[in-house]
Amino acid sequence: MTLPSEPFSANEWKARCELAALYRLIAYFRMTDLIDTHISMAIPGDPGHFLINRYGKVFEQMCASDLVRIDKFGHVKDLQLEQSNVNAAGFVIHSAIHQARPDLKCIIHTHTPHGAGVSAQEEGLLPISQHALKFYGCLSYHGYEGIALRAEEKERLIADLGTNNAMILRNHGLLVGGRHVAHAFHEIYFLERACQIQIHALAGGRQLSYPPEEVRLRTAEQFQRDEAEEIIQRAWTAALSLIADEKDSYCS
Repeated sequence: MTLPSEPFSANEWKARCELAALYRLIAYFRMTDLIDTHISMAIPGDPGHFLINRYGKVFEQMCASDLVRIDKFGHVKDLQLEQSNVNAAGFVIHSAIHQARPDLKCIIHTHTPHGAGVSAQEEGLLPISQHALKFYGCLSYHGYEGIALRAEEKERLIADLGTNNAMILRNHGLLVGGRHVAHAFHEIYFLERACQIQIHALAGGRQLSYPPEEVRLRTAEQFQRDEAEEIIQRAWTAALSLIADEKDSYCS
């Protein structure tokens, strides 16, 4: 990993490199929406501050030094990036969750066609695939209120998310949080895949097969088994290998 340049601490630079890698992986798996959508990460050992993308930079080109350090009030705290724009809706969504759920260190929001497609379906995510059953009984929903620019929406976002790590934003897209960057990546990868499977299954025009309730519950529990953390880390390492030749670039 490239050594940090002033004024970043070693911990912050490490977080910046991880977050920049995550932005590039979201692009690699085609979960971007040009310059919109956003990913944030709490800065280790620095309560009240988190990193988010500089608005206008495409995810494929994200670098550690492009990320903007902001406080809970939306003030930019990077001297060299004082003039940087931060997506206003991104600040509303991410600041709300970082304040209410300090256990979620990394938060991802996407607008993919499949995620937004499922968000527009009244039944929401259907329990028709193994990927979907990862979220069975632990997926939240938040009603659409327009572009998330109003501070008063924060309370409803937090209340709707509750204790879950994943939420479908109706008529909008997907939102997940994780204990760390690898966990957040695992959550969005599975939720996005579940939505892709659902859209394709519904497009087939045939009757859907639903697992019995006891199988749904068992599968959801299996995703929480003791070795889950090791699997999450293995998946993150495997994903990073896909952009290994970009490491010097994103850690700059």
